[in-house]
Amino acid sequence: MTRKKVKLAFIVNDSARKATFKKRKKGLMKKVSELSTLCGIDACAIVYSPYDPQPEVWPSPMGVQRVLAKFRRMPELEQSKKMVNQESFLRQRILKAKDQLKKQRKDNREKEMTQLMFQYLSAGKIMHNISMVDLNDLAWLIDQNLKDINRRIEVLTKNAQSQTQVAAPAVTDAVSKIEDKGQGSHSGQGFDINMDLMQKQNWFMNLMNNGGGGNETMPFGDVNQQNGFWPNPFFH
Repeated sequence: MTRKKVKLAFIVNDSARKATFKKRKKGLMKKVSELSTLCGIDACAIVYSPYDPQPEVWPSPMGVQRVLAKFRRMPELEQSKKMVNQESFLRQRILKAKDQLKKQRKDNREKEMTQLMFQYLSAGKIMHNISMVDLNDLAWLIDQNLKDINRRIEVLTKNAQSQTQVAAPAVTDAVSKIEDKGQGSHSGQGFDINMDLMQKQNWFMNLMNNGGGGNETMPFGDVNQQNGFWPNPFFH
């Protein structure tokens, strides 16, 4: 069960006001003690009331005097820098509430115009009963949405360009490696062909020197077999 919000106003009933004073005073002293212990700071509290002949202090009279003496040694400008009274405190609260109200009204207006924009988009036209104020606010909202869309498009375009620039060197390296491998294989094949021609030339020279006689073995098998033909049966 949630606690009921207390109205910040003077309590007219005497007994209720006295009970509230005792309860709040106890809580105030507890909070000051916790603040000093948790944060390691010097703090004191002095509470006067019509219900007690002497003021209640925390942590002790000597502790209060020590904190007050430290405060008085500060320059006057520093003493009043963050000092507030009841009037200034309420003024700050009012200004803060006004800012929150202004922001909430702006959010509500944007939601109202957004809903109106989608209604007109669904209908495919703008109704004639719209006021100039609503029309100006609607135009402003559409302009903001278009700017947001353009910003998103620019971000996506930049990301795509950066990804393309990163991928391009990788593709170039892959193509270069493929070309290098291709050149290497062709050079090796050319070396094998040159060796084959040299061996055949040596075989032909040996055959001519021997006068065509003898049973010379052809290099790498029969030439006709290499060319895909059957050997001539009438030639030995």
